[in-house]
Amino acid sequence: MRAQIQKIESKNRRAKSVLPFGIAELDSRLPAGGLALGALHEVAGGGNGAVDGAAAALFTAGVAARTKGKVLWCMTRPDLFAPALAQAGLSSDRAIYVEAGDDKTVLACFEEGLRHGGLGAVVAEVARLSMTASRRLQLAAEQSGTIGIAVRRWRRQTEATDFGQPTAATTRWRISVLPSTPLPVPGVGRARWLVELVRCRAGESADFTLEACDDTGRLALPSHLVHGSGQKEVRRRVASA
Repeated sequence: MRAQIQKIESKNRRAKSVLPFGIAELDSRLPAGGLALGALHEVAGGGNGAVDGAAAALFTAGVAARTKGKVLWCMTRPDLFAPALAQAGLSSDRAIYVEAGDDKTVLACFEEGLRHGGLGAVVAEVARLSMTASRRLQLAAEQSGTIGIAVRRWRRQTEATDFGQPTAATTRWRISVLPSTPLPVPGVGRARWLVELVRCRAGESADFTLEACDDTGRLALPSHLVHGSGQKEVRRRVASA
């Protein structure tokens, strides 16, 4: 009976596919081994990043950069730094920026972009995301096969508690800045993030220490984790999540 219901519900939907991160420890925590395309995802910054949204935006840019086609980015605040997105793999010739007056207008543009069906990804910076709005966005993404990413940003740190409210998003991520990769000489190494998979439909929560996106949009495991000593620590954090 469940199989019949699932078949009926998915009759008019495109076949689902995924976008792997290329990191086995991360992809193994996601159903089908990657980030679902044709779905809605949420990304927020941890700590002070809940207001500035810098790490969350770069993480999102890395995901969008690895899709095919133009990327629609909707926002209310004109503080997006395009050269930084390019360093995370999302070049300016692929991005279409839409500045709207409020969250309601941003969500309308977000939904319209997802329904278009000809874009590689649609990104929207929003503070509030209700269950009703997120369901509409999830449905639009499923019907078109386009990945939608809601970058949650708030005006004040105290408003970030809204991130705990339920939505219809397939995954929910929190990205926090960590000290950069140490170098053998004075200087600033590759940025590091604490990447938390806060919620995953049909999956489990987990968190990872990763090097930030390179110019192809790809994350990487720090070298000490690649060579084994840190992998046990990652597994322990996952088990306790």
